[in-house]
Amino acid sequence: MQCKFLSDFKAFAMKGNVLDMAIGVIIGGAFGKIVTSLVNDVIMPLMGCILGGVNFTDLKWVIRAASADGKVPEVVLSYGKFIQSTVDFLIIAFSIFLFISLIQRLSRKKEEQQKPAPAPTPSAEEKLLAEIRDLLKERK
Repeated sequence: MQCKFLSDFKAFAMKGNVLDMAIGVIIGGAFGKIVTSLVNDVIMPLMGCILGGVNFTDLKWVIRAASADGKVPEVVLSYGKFIQSTVDFLIIAFSIFLFISLIQRLSRKKEEQQKPAPAPTPSAEEKLLAEIRDLLKERK
């Protein structure tokens, strides 16, 4: 029983779709980290400079201030971090859109290349010769 389960699991894991998905998840995670760094360390500081020295990670709306003794924590809505995450998402979504569009375009070209070319239509001379051939066959 144990051996059958392991062999079934191995057969499942070695299917192309599962391996492709696992590779996609790993690459996607790494790509997400790169995009997050790009947004946090390059794009948002540049946008902050353009907008007058704004640091987006510090943008927040304080709902309730912390108590002086520190027993009650500060309650805030960190909308600057939300803006950064939204920009991060938009870059990743746009990149995925471009990647999928490229794959679809390449697969369409491949399908067009694989389709057999339509047979050329016979010329008037070929049609006439075919009729003569058919008439000669009927006489015999």
